[in-house]
Amino acid sequence: MLKCHFMESKKASIIFEALSSDVRLDLFRLLVKNAPDGLVAGEIAKELDIPSTNLSFHLKAIVQSGLVDVEREGRFMRYKANIPLMLDIVGYLTSECCSNDPERCQKFRDASAVDPDLLPKRCASEG
Repeated sequence: MLKCHFMESKKASIIFEALSSDVRLDLFRLLVKNAPDGLVAGEIAKELDIPSTNLSFHLKAIVQSGLVDVEREGRFMRYKANIPLMLDIVGYLTSECCSNDPERCQKFRDASAVDPDLLPKRCASEG
């Protein structure tokens, strides 16, 4: 049986708030692209073409949400996307699609441009 755990709405809203800025959304997608190694702040600033003062504001917000982890690497800070949390938020959004009507939900999945392997597996109904 598929293990299912659901995120709390409060945690989800914190994540969505962190991604509500186009800069933070671009920042997070850049870190996902560079997973699992991540990037140091200077590399991020260069890739996104934003000043380091603006970047540190956005990094602070996205790190506080839990979507990005940071670790010291000598005198640099390396930022890494929290991929399991990203997948949890996708699961949170899709877990109860079509009120557990698998046929109806499958039609939407088939119509989506998203690779089916990237979508969460459906949870078994609790009986």
